Amino acid sequence: MHEILTYLPQILPAYVAYLIAVISPGPAIMAIVSTSMTHGRKAGMTISLGIFAGSFTWACAAALGLATILQTYAIALEILKIFGGIYLLYLAYKAFKAVRANDGLPQAVVQKSLTARALLLRGYGIHVTNPKAIFAWLAIIALGMPQGARASVVGLIIGVCMATGFTIFMGYAVLFSTPHALKIYRSLRRWIEGAMAAFYCVAGLKLLASRI
Repeated sequence: MHEILTYLPQILPAYVAYLIAVISPGPAIMAIVSTSMTHGRKAGMTISLGIFAGSFTWACAAALGLATILQTYAIALEILKIFGGIYLLYLAYKAFKAVRANDGLPQAVVQKSLTARALLLRGYGIHVTNPKAIFAWLAIIALGMPQGARASVVGLIIGVCMATGFTIFMGYAVLFSTPHALKIYRSLRRWIEGAMAAFYCVAGLKLLASRI
């Protein structure tokens, strides 16, 4: 406890940085919002678990120093950016198809088209193919890890941040799966799916362009 209190002035800025990053709209948050409004609370929470797993993967990678590999071997980062960009464009294509599909289908029919496994993998894929995530985690750990601190401090930073992230991801899933949110979605379905398609398309192209 004394060690935690000693390093608290440095841990707090790292936590605030993570809080801002996880709340800010991005591919992960937009996926949770879209899935929750489209397929309901259970689906939104399932994709949130996949995103959480992806975030935890990058957190562990940053803690183990694997981000250095991406910085040292530029080709690894380039490959990651290419896969990330292509995956986001694939999601844009899927969202665009949704604009023109499922008209008049009951909500239960739409839900059956997405299995829990597919949702988990989609959430994990969105986050683990985003190279910005590992550098965000690297910055958070570097910001909150004092010189000469024990490994337990890293564990504390990751533990607190992951608990916060889990709460926020699930909170978005619950919030955007309420009857009011679903009513809004049904009335604006084409616009919402169209906006998602555009968002993923721009994000994917931007990620691919960043490697040029």
